[in-house]
Parts: sequence; C-alpha cells; structure tokens
Amino acid sequence: MARIAGVNIPTNKRVVVALQYIHGIGKAKAAEIVSKVGLDDARRVNQLTDAEVLQIRETIDRDYQVEGDLRRDTSVNIKRLMDLACYRGLRHRKGLPVRGQRTHTNARTRKGPAKPIAGKKK
Repeated sequence: MARIAGVNIPTNKRVVVALQYIHGIGKAKAAEIVSKVGLDDARRVNQLTDAEVLQIRETIDRDYQVEGDLRRDTSVNIKRLMDLACYRGLRHRKGLPVRGQRTHTNARTRKGPAKPIAGKKK
C-alpha cells in the first residue's frame, strides 16, 4: 500500500487512476505527474519501486497543492467571502446555492430536506 500526500492509494489500480484518489488531483494532473516522473501509463501501483513512489511523492509535494493545504485554502477563501459580506459570502452563510442556480424548486443539495409548512394544506 503506497502512501502519498497522506492518502493510502489502491495498489491494484493503474498509477494514473490511483493518483486521482488524492484530493486536488484529477485526470489531467495525474497524467501530467506520471509523464513528469517518466512512468508508463500501463504500470500499476504494486509494480512501482520504492524509488519511483518517492519520486512521485516529491513531484506532488513540490509542484501541486493537494489534500490538507488545498482544503484549508478553500475554506479560508469561503470564510473571506463570508467576512466581506458580499453576495457570494451571504449565500454561503445562508446555505443557499452560490452560483446563480434557481431555488424556487430544486436546490435540495444545498438547502437540505424539504421542511413542511404548517397550515399549508387546504
């Protein structure tokens, strides 16, 4: 079991796919990392040597912001918007959609389960 950026990545998957288990690394960045290190796309994590895992770990630490740092940055940015009391910050504070989606119907992901209104039925 290889541990990169504080995440145990699965051993039986291809390296490009396994790297995507790290928060902040998607398809494009995973492919970029593999090409930087100089690995074959078909290689699996269990076929990597310790030196190659170390090389991947160093590349990620040096060039990318992932996991805890990225989560912290995101939360600081949201907190900054809330402190500014700008429109986006107010939407975050109220737990409503931030990016212009409609809320008359839908928006259940942000608003939570529907709350029944007493005395509504006639």
